[in-house]
Amino acid sequence: MKTPVLETDRLILRPISLDDAPAIQKHFNNWEIIKYLSKQVPWPYPDDGAEIFIREKALPRMEAGEAYIWAIILKNNADEPIGMIDFTFESKGQSDRGFWLAEPHHKRGLMTEAVSAVNDHVFFECGVKKIVVTNALGNEGSRRVKEKTGAKFLKIVELEHNNGQIKSELWEVTREAWEKIRGTEKMNTPV
Repeated sequence: MKTPVLETDRLILRPISLDDAPAIQKHFNNWEIIKYLSKQVPWPYPDDGAEIFIREKALPRMEAGEAYIWAIILKNNADEPIGMIDFTFESKGQSDRGFWLAEPHHKRGLMTEAVSAVNDHVFFECGVKKIVVTNALGNEGSRRVKEKTGAKFLKIVELEHNNGQIKSELWEVTREAWEKIRGTEKMNTPV
């Protein structure tokens, strides 16, 4: 299972590669992004953190067919990733999706556009029925993306974040809800 290239009006989502490490390091090594992530992400972020993550975590998961991991690239600047989306296939009865976007690109609808493309692919092409996602309580940007892309709030759960927050919002988005948003009745079977 190879991570596909996805395109939107303004973005290209392509499989992450080791060549992306310098740009990822530059944009991701930012407290305003990392503070809302789980304690699994180290802070202070190591100087070689992006390279280690891509080489030791992302690429092996992609090669094993466990996840799609995309670099988010602006079409008008095709050389540099400005974020990432990770979609993990079903584990323990649920699939999940995580994302981050470089701070200068916040509040422009880019992540909603990227998540919409991923939702289209995993629901309509891969046959996924449900995605479960979380965000740190107080991460309003992530919350807005979930609301705009069909996620339904379920409950508050505990998950330790870098900013000391232990409460997270748990959400789910179903293929049925996404079909209503997209106005379609595509019913592909899982591959």
